[in-house]
Amino acid sequence: MNDVILSRIAEALTWTGRYVERADATARILDAYLHRLLEDPWRDEDTACRSLYAILGLDAGGEPVDMQQVLDQLAFDARTTCSIEGALGAARLNARSAREAVSSEMWECLNSTWHALADQRTAARRTGPYAYLELVRRRAALFFGLADSTMSRDDSWRFVVLGRSLERVDMTVRLLSVRVLDAAHAPDWPTLLSASGADEAYARVYGGFGDTPRVAEFLLLDRDFPRSALHALTTAEECLAALGRPRQDPARRPIGRTRTRLEYLDSAALEEGLPHLLRDLQQACMASAEAVAERFFPYQGPVEWAQEGA
Repeated sequence: MNDVILSRIAEALTWTGRYVERADATARILDAYLHRLLEDPWRDEDTACRSLYAILGLDAGGEPVDMQQVLDQLAFDARTTCSIEGALGAARLNARSAREAVSSEMWECLNSTWHALADQRTAARRTGPYAYLELVRRRAALFFGLADSTMSRDDSWRFVVLGRSLERVDMTVRLLSVRVLDAAHAPDWPTLLSASGADEAYARVYGGFGDTPRVAEFLLLDRDFPRSALHALTTAEECLAALGRPRQDPARRPIGRTRTRLEYLDSAALEEGLPHLLRDLQQACMASAEAVAERFFPYQGPVEWAQEGA
């Protein structure tokens, strides 16, 4: 295959990993917020909904917002990759463009998930979105599990994992940024843990449920939790190293510097410099993603599958 085809496959695999991770993370966030609203009926729904929009960088507008509107935009809207359905649709299109690189089981997982969404969406409007969100979370876990168990540890697998890792850091930073930088729409610490799928892991480490800023330390610095920023950055750097990128490569350098910074950061420094650290994390991931695109996807011309919408 020529370099243009290889570049297109690498790009498709990277975005497949990113979009599946985005759908999974968005489903977890929505599920956590919905459960908090059910547990605390006095919680202001408009404030909670605006917090959800803030996490994903969307404008909620000036009118009151309810959860059904949020679900319509962040779960069921197939026209934008900011939503679950749009992200999964884009993942499916990208995987179809790289069918020779992904396993048949991975493709079947994405394809069957996409076709199951319509019925789940209809049911969600009648009985609530929980089954819909659970389906997305389970199928995302299945997809990445199949990637780990049915793909050779070659460059194709590395691009999928690289995409997942960069998206995972971005979503973790978005969650914490709303808590730290946007006091008007800040979720509480237990909601952040639940939205990150980290509540049980946190409880095992610290012997209780998170209601302190220690949650930020866990989500950023824990070496063993796979959704922490440090773990995801380490994985991304390992993928880039295996792809032949030297330490001073523009794609690997910002990831490696930020990973090293997290490795040796103590709790006191973290609490004091958290806002700046979150900005630096997001900028590092953006810089790395842009450098990866420039290095590995250098072709010119139209792209036939969905690209990032926001």
